[in-house]
Amino acid sequence: MIDTISTEIAEGGERIRLEAADGIAVLTLCRPDRLNGWSWESSRQLGLLADRIRFDPSVRAVLLRAEGRAFCAGIDVTAPGGAITGGSTAERTRNYYEGIRWVHERFAVLARLPQPVVAAVQGYCLGFGFELALMADIRVASRDAVFALPEARLGVAVDAGGDLRIAREAGAGWAKFLALTGRRIDAATAERLNLVQLVVEEHELAASSRALAEEIAANAPLAVQGIKRAVDAYADAALPAALDRVAMTAALTLASDDAREGYGAKAAGRPPRFTGS
Repeated sequence: MIDTISTEIAEGGERIRLEAADGIAVLTLCRPDRLNGWSWESSRQLGLLADRIRFDPSVRAVLLRAEGRAFCAGIDVTAPGGAITGGSTAERTRNYYEGIRWVHERFAVLARLPQPVVAAVQGYCLGFGFELALMADIRVASRDAVFALPEARLGVAVDAGGDLRIAREAGAGWAKFLALTGRRIDAATAERLNLVQLVVEEHELAASSRALAEEIAANAPLAVQGIKRAVDAYADAALPAALDRVAMTAALTLASDDAREGYGAKAAGRPPRFTGS
């Protein structure tokens, strides 16, 4: 795992770029050559940049976007520090548990920003990418967007609570349907399930999502932030305890033989043979 203590972003190591002007902070996933694949370092930078936004009084809304043909295609398995080790299965599970809890904390910094967050989603929005988009307050998707939680097909649980947030937005049945099957859905289906608020043509995504962020930013900041806090307090009442259970389940599955089989089978292009161990 990467050094989580540093507050610096090494030159050439940028996963997320922050730009702020005219009351809007823009967070851009900027590794298009990797389909903006997620990593421990991505989580660290997300928390770091979200903290900067939090204490910037000039920022009234946040736009979360991505470069390239994908919003985020999930975990970047080639990223340094991708695997957590331990002297035993129990130690490895504990280490995964703490690592995932740390990721949850970084994501929470974004989700609990006082300023509303608008996500602009195009192309693949899978796994961690889908979970990241669900952290936003409002989601705008282009018609080519594809959403999925494929973790169960790889032998692991959903890591960052995306299934819980789908249950909150679309109901428990749809959360189970998507997380248990790993099926992909298109933007129109995501809109029907209340997982996306607006669907626009691909060439309209940048302008439409920016205009929405500007519309929010033009309103009274105290009112906007108070509305967000009130809605979140109601919608997320049971979330902290459920996220801790998510972290433990994810840790157990990540340390399992089934996870090794799932990732190995995907790399080899063959169906996995899961044993439940």
